[in-house]
Amino acid sequence: MAQGDSYPVLTNADFPPLQNDLIFKAVRGEEVEKVPVWIMRQAGRYLPEFRQVREQYDFFTVCRTPELACKVTLQPIDRYSGLLDASIIFCDILVVPQAMGMEVQMLPQKGPHFPEPLLDPSHMAKLQTNVNPEVELKYVLEAITLTRKELKGRVPLFGFVGAPWTLMAYMIEGGGSKTLSKAKAWLGKWPAESKELLQSITDVVVDFLVGQVKAGAQLLQIFDSWAGELSPDDFATFSLPYLLQISTRVREKLQALSPELAKIPISVFARGAHYALELLPPTHFDIVSLDWTIDPATARKRTNGSVALQGNADPSLLYAPRDTIRSHVKRMMNGFGRRKYIANLGHGMYPDHDPERLRNYLEAIRDFSV
Repeated sequence: MAQGDSYPVLTNADFPPLQNDLIFKAVRGEEVEKVPVWIMRQAGRYLPEFRQVREQYDFFTVCRTPELACKVTLQPIDRYSGLLDASIIFCDILVVPQAMGMEVQMLPQKGPHFPEPLLDPSHMAKLQTNVNPEVELKYVLEAITLTRKELKGRVPLFGFVGAPWTLMAYMIEGGGSKTLSKAKAWLGKWPAESKELLQSITDVVVDFLVGQVKAGAQLLQIFDSWAGELSPDDFATFSLPYLLQISTRVREKLQALSPELAKIPISVFARGAHYALELLPPTHFDIVSLDWTIDPATARKRTNGSVALQGNADPSLLYAPRDTIRSHVKRMMNGFGRRKYIANLGHGMYPDHDPERLRNYLEAIRDFSV
């Protein structure tokens, strides 16, 4: 990390006491009175109150304004009071490429767009070196601190990052892609340069996560949204080593600051990479988040109770009527069991979801926890 201003180290004593520790009990494998649940993209465009904010401010303005990021992070906690057991700071994984000097736009109806993606390894020279996330991304840390205070202990707060492979893919593709052909071409044409780029991203991500914990994040999630686009061999070469490095280095840096902070639970979401379940060890990750294409009972059997599992309903379930949602939730929870389990979706909320269908989902998880 580059030299510069350092964010203060905040501890539990700096915030209101936590009133809901269900998710921590689940991570430890303790009995819970209710299966804890939170939802990826629980703050987002499906909520009319979020859309009202976005009518006034563009996407990255919301991310970069701590008061606005706090406001939208709290919206689902307020709307679904007593039904959600964690919050996740409103931000975007692509703030890391921005901190590294790349321009990222969020285009209506299209999503993220990089006007000048990395076309070949010569373009890596454009990237900033010695990035200090505690300066470049201080707005995220300030949003975490403010949100942790404004939550008033109702639920704990997740921080998060994108995984190096997923970020690299965006930086090369210039946005979303059905094939990731440009990013995957790098791996074959320029493997050494690909690893150099992945390492540069990893270094920023490690310091960014440490900063988030210093700012008040109580859990962390690493989103490797495009992990499943890699073959098992390529995942083992170009994704897994960096995921393991992140968890190791984050804990080492936190240990030097405070042994208590180093105990923070770390979750990994390697979407689509079912072959990697046994490669994501409990020595590195406390929670493994699953998408909807793996059977809960199979995932439980393969991990043998070593980690907490999180997920995993298809987000499209929330287009179904209440009774269908409830019957699916019952099957899902029977597959996972009630211990070492955190309910979620298998990916994030969709913009056209009905907020009441999410309420049905959350209520079903509460009701079938008994």
